[in-house]
Amino acid sequence: MSFYEELQQATAPERNALLSVLIIGRALQGKVTLDEYVAFLTQAYHHVKHTSPLLMTCGGRVPESHEWIRVALAHYIEEEIGHQEWILSDITACGADAEAARHSQPNLHTELMVAYAYDTIMRKNPCGFFGMVFVLEGTSIQLATHAAGIIKQTLVLPDNAFSYLTSHGSLDLEHIDFFESVVNRLEADEDKQAVIHCAKVFFHLYANIFRSLDAGVAA
Repeated sequence: MSFYEELQQATAPERNALLSVLIIGRALQGKVTLDEYVAFLTQAYHHVKHTSPLLMTCGGRVPESHEWIRVALAHYIEEEIGHQEWILSDITACGADAEAARHSQPNLHTELMVAYAYDTIMRKNPCGFFGMVFVLEGTSIQLATHAAGIIKQTLVLPDNAFSYLTSHGSLDLEHIDFFESVVNRLEADEDKQAVIHCAKVFFHLYANIFRSLDAGVAA
């Protein structure tokens, strides 16, 4: 069994818990409101804008023995940089105020997920950050494109209100293949366990962001 397959098996309960969050089910049934979609995009902006800084920070923290990881992270940075601006464009296309979203404060659960990512890199094993990559990109593959089509039809929004979701549904298919090739090169058990542990935590933290949207929590 490859490590990627082990990672999938080890985190299945946490992944299923995320996918069972009520607002995700409602989105797939076409039952979300415009305000909820804009709220989702706003929180996505607040964590996606940290993707490139987190990748850069992780690249600076991995040891010399993991130089190949630094090379992989450089590839990720090229792919991910600037994606937060796509989200703001989507917010504008929804008729909402993108600049208000840009200058807003993230809700508590978004802030905690981002903080945990930085803490993992700076205080623990930087390889654990791949747990966040696994959670966010894997979730996009399962949900993004499908949800975008349903929400678009329900809310009668233009195509350019879904650049973030539609692009990540297809783009992350490429990313997850690359991710699989990277994590399968991990040899040290402590690195593998760091990825598994962090993935479990990130599934929980990401699910809480969705739960907060469902509950109408703003902060």
